[in-house]
Amino acid sequence: MIDPHAISRRQTLALLGGGAASLALDAAHAAPRTKPNPSQAANAYLDWVAWQLVALSPESATSLGIDTGVHAGLRSKLGDRSAAGQARIAALLRMAQRGIARHDPARLDPTTRTSMAVVKSAFAVALDGFALPYGDVAVGGWRNAPYVVIQNVGGYLDTPRFLDSEHKVKDAAGAEAYLARLAAFPAQLDGELGRIRAARGMGVVPPAFLLDKAIRQLEMTLKDASSGGGLVESLTRRTKDIRGNWGSRAKALATGPVARALARQLAELKLQRTMATMDAGLWARPHGDEWYAWALRASTTTRNSPGEIHALGLEALKDLHGQMDPILRGLGFTKGTVGERMTALGEDPRFLFSPDDKGRAEIIATMQGKIDFIRGKMPQAFRTLVPGNLEIRRLPLAEEDGAPGAYGGAGSKDGTEPGKIWLNLGDVNRHSRYSLATLGFHEGIPGHVWQGEYANRLPLIRTLLAFNAYSEGWALYAETLGDELGAYEGDPIGRLGYLQSIAFRACRLVVDTGLHAKRWTREQAIKWFAETNGSGLSEVTPEVDRYCSWPGQACGYKMGHSEILRLREGAKTALGARYDLRDFNDAVVGGGNVPLDVLGENVGRYVAEKKGI
Repeated sequence: MIDPHAISRRQTLALLGGGAASLALDAAHAAPRTKPNPSQAANAYLDWVAWQLVALSPESATSLGIDTGVHAGLRSKLGDRSAAGQARIAALLRMAQRGIARHDPARLDPTTRTSMAVVKSAFAVALDGFALPYGDVAVGGWRNAPYVVIQNVGGYLDTPRFLDSEHKVKDAAGAEAYLARLAAFPAQLDGELGRIRAARGMGVVPPAFLLDKAIRQLEMTLKDASSGGGLVESLTRRTKDIRGNWGSRAKALATGPVARALARQLAELKLQRTMATMDAGLWARPHGDEWYAWALRASTTTRNSPGEIHALGLEALKDLHGQMDPILRGLGFTKGTVGERMTALGEDPRFLFSPDDKGRAEIIATMQGKIDFIRGKMPQAFRTLVPGNLEIRRLPLAEEDGAPGAYGGAGSKDGTEPGKIWLNLGDVNRHSRYSLATLGFHEGIPGHVWQGEYANRLPLIRTLLAFNAYSEGWALYAETLGDELGAYEGDPIGRLGYLQSIAFRACRLVVDTGLHAKRWTREQAIKWFAETNGSGLSEVTPEVDRYCSWPGQACGYKMGHSEILRLREGAKTALGARYDLRDFNDAVVGGGNVPLDVLGENVGRYVAEKKGI
């Protein structure tokens, strides 16, 4: 494995390689014809850094709709997931930190100062992650993972979905770019393979139960590719009116080099399965405590210890159950703990969907109706509105076993590609009639899709960087806005679903830290979660498995949510009659995706402006 810390400036230039990333490092500071002011110079530098990041992750250019013009070459490439690819990213971040240090924050306007602070924070945390001996680091992202290929992480899942849902094929050029990416897919898979082999050499083997899921899913992907399958159908479906032998060319790639690369990964995972244990937490892996401490810092943008976060979860849960108890009593559920009574509610057939395609279609339609309702309420919560362009899709079948109940995100930066809510419909019992509203608010409007459209209006570097505590804290706050905007008026069961959703995230603080710091077993975590929150095993089991593969990520939700609410109460107190929900929300969402300390500065600036300070 390449040591990303042992790279000189000359090696940095070599590692950055071709394309946009081959620009001379000093070019960012080349003298323009007219000397820019300090903020213009700083923004120009950040924009240059952003394009270097995009060059190292070409898929992001396609997702954002910016793989056009001089950047059209990115449309044919995939990111390098090898150790060398990771070293290139780390080298870029270190170089960028040195460049940022040349810009004096005192000479920058507030917006640019915030951007500089955000980038500096994101890169510093990421570099600490790259210093760890194994795992994936999401630069300004949420998917930090100790295991490079597992049940919810890896190119075998990401790239087929990306090619089908985000890579555009509108003409022959788009089809050729698809084939070029398909041809690059085996090298991407082999890059991961080298890293998971290296991790095994260090004694890092995922838990057996995660490997079992990953092996089943990889077998499905391999079987599909061996016959051509979705990788071919995705292209032929979109090229039926474009002349060319697209199907045969795609099939040759899918059934040949792609299938062989998938088989190599599968063989490695099966080998690791013979060595695996059932120990769930990072405590059982080399450098596990160190890895988890970093993962918590990256996911929460705080320095809270596992013990502190565990206690915060228990405290929040006590408060939420105190709100749920009288509602349950009013509905006639009087016996047992809140969790036991919510379990009984969740088993009531009145609130379940039929376990077939009719039920799946009804789940999507029900969520769409809730989103349509809340869309009409947005002028009450925001002064500045975005389109909220989204569609709801079923998650690909190969992902369902290892994926959460749903996830969502904004569309392309240019607005041509809608945001998406991906619903896991493998087991319809993961969704109830009283949970879909809050889920739609979280993933869609005013949650991830809505917030992402504000981020897309910011400079490119700010669009690329996302902070888990802010992203998920905002999405949880979006659920609170749904409640405050009247989504559950006259619907006590719906409000129970909302409160259970918030309690679910409080449970995550307890379970995540329990698994990785307090040595809980998987079975202990599942049992405690299900009994405490009244959630079904079909929902809780993959959740717990997710915490094992994404340590710390689940802690960002409630930590971020609590901080946004704390800042809101502070703004209300400080402003009194001058406080307006729309102004507060604009300050939070308009300031972009930031670490929680920077969010506090943004809200403080908004309060000062309203007070005329």
